[in-house]
Amino acid sequence: MDLVAAEAGAAAIAAERIAGRDGLGDSLLLRAGPRTGDRGILILSHLDTVHPVGTLARDLPIRVEGDRLYGPGVYDMKGGAWLAFQAFREVAREASARLPLTFLFTPDEEIGSPTTRSLIEDLGRKAAYVLVTEPARDGGKVVTARKGVGRFTVEIEGRPAHAGSRHPDGRSAIREAAHQILAVEALTDYERGVTTNVGTVAGGTAENVVPQRCRFTVDLRVVTAADGELYGEKIRALRPVDPDMRVQVSGGMNRPPYECSSETARLYGRAREIAAELGFDLGQVPRTGGGSDGNFTAALGGATLDGLGIDGDGAHTLAEYGLISSVRPRMALMTNLLRRLS
Repeated sequence: MDLVAAEAGAAAIAAERIAGRDGLGDSLLLRAGPRTGDRGILILSHLDTVHPVGTLARDLPIRVEGDRLYGPGVYDMKGGAWLAFQAFREVAREASARLPLTFLFTPDEEIGSPTTRSLIEDLGRKAAYVLVTEPARDGGKVVTARKGVGRFTVEIEGRPAHAGSRHPDGRSAIREAAHQILAVEALTDYERGVTTNVGTVAGGTAENVVPQRCRFTVDLRVVTAADGELYGEKIRALRPVDPDMRVQVSGGMNRPPYECSSETARLYGRAREIAAELGFDLGQVPRTGGGSDGNFTAALGGATLDGLGIDGDGAHTLAEYGLISSVRPRMALMTNLLRRLS
């Protein structure tokens, strides 16, 4: 965020630093283009990554192998944030934008945007077009729809006891969690586009203690808002298998489904025409399971085009890479979108 702010200042771009909260980093808001009351263009980039501190030094150092640039967050989504910022700087320098331009960099997308969602939605309501620089899919395709995302935490409390001398007196929270996890995973319905995933589990204190507590987290993905409500209620309705246990569920839908509206379809058509002029075909992914900040703006009814970032593969893994050859054409696409959308 400091690097972006410094480069924006050097380019005389108006910048507003928004202090982070709840232990998270700052956001940065850049503005350019004509200063009118027209609904403009909003670009969304996040600068956080799922890779823990130390990954760069230990497990995934920056390296180039042929056309591949390896590194934590290079594909998701440092590459997209960088190329979009270069396009934004170029159009701001030329003063060639037809509409007001706003560029928001955020610090918390990978954990569900808990501190920036309201800001994103406020800006989204004022935008005619939203361009999201998440990475391209399947060889350079953009994204025009995404599943909605729900996040839940299930906490289970039993009764501790000595695992040797008092085992019958205990009520194992981990045993109860095993029943509940199987029930949650059984909700997955691929034909309906619904998936449930238990991603983390923690419980117990020692091998010789019947565990009193266990906690696990659930990721829910749905195609429709109605299924978000239905399956969210199914998860919240979990009840103990053992009546001596207590099961408490918190959480809900974190990101609404991102549907391909007629406005988004028209925006994709414009982007594809521009890409063709630049010499490449811009395909689309009809729907992807991953969520993004584009879910928030699409749910407001505006035209949202996602997956405009770098091409590559391996997001969220130690094999993450971006394709160097994709940077210039995708930067040219973003530059021309900022110049020509009106």
